[in-house]
Amino acid sequence: MTALRRRLDPAQELERARRYGAEVLTWGDAHYPRRLAAIPDPPPVLFLRGTLLPGDERALAVVGTRRPTYYGRDVAERLSAAVAAAGLTIVSGLAKGVDTHAHRGALSAGGRTIAVLGHGLQTVYPPENRRLAEAVAERGALLTEYAPGVGPAAENFPPRNRIISGLAAGVLIVEAGEHSGALITSRYAAEQGRDVFAVPGPISSLASRGCHRLIQDGAKLVTGAADVLEEIEPHSERAAPRQMVLDLSPGAGPGPIDGAGGEGASTPQEDGLVRLLAEVGQPAHVDQLARRMAVPVQEISGTLACLEVQGRVRHVGGMRYNISG
Repeated sequence: MTALRRRLDPAQELERARRYGAEVLTWGDAHYPRRLAAIPDPPPVLFLRGTLLPGDERALAVVGTRRPTYYGRDVAERLSAAVAAAGLTIVSGLAKGVDTHAHRGALSAGGRTIAVLGHGLQTVYPPENRRLAEAVAERGALLTEYAPGVGPAAENFPPRNRIISGLAAGVLIVEAGEHSGALITSRYAAEQGRDVFAVPGPISSLASRGCHRLIQDGAKLVTGAADVLEEIEPHSERAAPRQMVLDLSPGAGPGPIDGAGGEGASTPQEDGLVRLLAEVGQPAHVDQLARRMAVPVQEISGTLACLEVQGRVRHVGGMRYNISG
């Protein structure tokens, strides 16, 4: 990131941002988010589409796995709607899975939502969230520290998680496995002094193991919007939250852990890469995998990062990967 900043021409980047309808904020700007400015490593420049309002300081970040169960998708959407109806802004990352349903929930309640991107504003990733991104920009903001032209490289996403937590008063993890990238956001939240909340799931659910560990480590267990709102008090003039209690009875558990289709399913490229690693039978270099799959190295790296978060592959050093197990 530092090397990239050295190559940037500020005037050129400002003009490019304006072509995308973006506003550029720096630390000295009045609209730069105050909460974010106070974290240990605030981004010096933010690119913005949409609007940031003073009330967005009352925000809850809602994050979780890319591969949620039905239970996780439903909880993310309903909890986000209830919290947004109470006047809090929902912050998430526009990714597949829990992020998508968090934004949708906020919008369905007529609330505000902010999406923090791991790339420049010229891109929507995943592409199927293009319409959702437009709705977020109309009813909130798309925000990124990456200049237009920067693509969704795998290494961009962990740093953006500090912005997601930095914008919010607290972070809610809806569903996360033991190696979920959402746990990175929870660590940033703890370092930044934010409240950390987690939704429990059935004890047999692999998709909830990360949440259960967070609860064991001191995160507040959430069974409804009130559990969040009593810690992050909304302004007095705001509406009372919708009542919602999670059904944690044995028959109300999630569906299959990996899902059989829809947003919780594997992508063909993820499954193909796992099959290729199994076929190779030993650690394989990223370049070798890219040649065998006939796709760019950058794309393979991003897919491997997702698979590593899911626990399906592991990095063994030297840009070499193997299947887990």
